[in-house]
Amino acid sequence: MHITQSAISLNVPDVHASAEFLKRHFGFVQEMEYEGVASLKRGDAGFNLIFLQTGLSTFKPPHIAGSAGQGLLVVFVVDDIDTEYARLQAEGVRVVTPIETEPWGERYFQVSDPNGVIVQLVQWVTVPEGVEEARQP
Repeated sequence: MHITQSAISLNVPDVHASAEFLKRHFGFVQEMEYEGVASLKRGDAGFNLIFLQTGLSTFKPPHIAGSAGQGLLVVFVVDDIDTEYARLQAEGVRVVTPIETEPWGERYFQVSDPNGVIVQLVQWVTVPEGVEEARQP
């Protein structure tokens, strides 16, 4: 198998609101739009993010046609998490989890788009001394 392209598809109540959020705050561009569908890309993301109108009659399989939400995170790894945190706060984006650093070296924060889709930005930082050794069996 040779994969030529990748995408993640999320059902949301307001496709336009989620698409505009990604364009305005994360630099995505809209590659395709059709009634109830928007496909966005960003060259360095490695995948397209597609928003589908919740309840779209053409969605298959129909038993999972509800809105994306519980347990779903859209994650982008960035080079300078603190700069991105300050930028998004200045732009008025709703932060749902303030910036924090996990013991394993994941520094992150989370924001919410207008449909409640959580976008998490991550920067991997140096693991504090002793943590790596503590994880060894």
